[in-house]
Amino acid sequence: MRRSTSRTFVAVTLILIAAGLLTLSLGGYLTPVQSLILRPISSIQSWIALRVAAIRDFLTSPRDVASLREEIAMLEGEVSRLQQEIIALREQAAEAEILAALLDYARARPESSYKAARVIGRDVSPFLRSLIIDVGSDDGISRGMPVVTRRGLVGRIIEVFPTVARVQLITDPEASVNVQLQLSRADGVLAAQLNGELWVELIDQSATITQGELVITSGLGGKYPSEIPLGQVISIHRRDYELFQQAVIQSSVDFEDIDIVLVITNFRPLPIEQPLP
Repeated sequence: MRRSTSRTFVAVTLILIAAGLLTLSLGGYLTPVQSLILRPISSIQSWIALRVAAIRDFLTSPRDVASLREEIAMLEGEVSRLQQEIIALREQAAEAEILAALLDYARARPESSYKAARVIGRDVSPFLRSLIIDVGSDDGISRGMPVVTRRGLVGRIIEVFPTVARVQLITDPEASVNVQLQLSRADGVLAAQLNGELWVELIDQSATITQGELVITSGLGGKYPSEIPLGQVISIHRRDYELFQQAVIQSSVDFEDIDIVLVITNFRPLPIEQPLP
């Protein structure tokens, strides 16, 4: 009986204390006490939270680093692939531009038939200047056919194989082209020098040549069709006591930047060779 009365007393006491504390709290009387108690508790909670976060980051960081490395590797691979695509698209655009220009050249000269070819090799010898193109006898290519670009004459076929052919450039010292100066109508022979310069020789002394004058093939000798551009006169060598005068020309073709050429397939050179005197 006493035990039951004691429990009831304790319960009533606790209820009264709780009610009193609640009343004091609602009245704002316990705020200083709450602040005094909660401030160290909050500090302890913050310290524990920081340590728990640090431990969690330490335990998960290796997985995060590995994941980041995988993602970086994947992104680098994607960047490399996109760069390759950009390069390929640029090459295709440049090739399309060249082909369009060559098509315009062919349309302007409908009397000739053409075969487009890609340059796949270059002769590095200083005494033999030639190109290798990716068409040959299987494509109807034969020795002696002229080779041009949209800018002018490149050379002619000197060797033919089933799938490739060699083009002798007009810059080869062994090459010669019968030419005509467009304004003066003077004839001459284009001959390449060992230093790479292109000279028009055997020009009649009475011809009046001007700088900037266009030089074209004359068709004489039967090695090349007529009226294919070669370049412009940049200087003239004339001495009164010599039988002929000479002109140095700047080729209209950039021989260091040839990627695609046209072979004139319906031209058959005449079996006539006109040696230089």
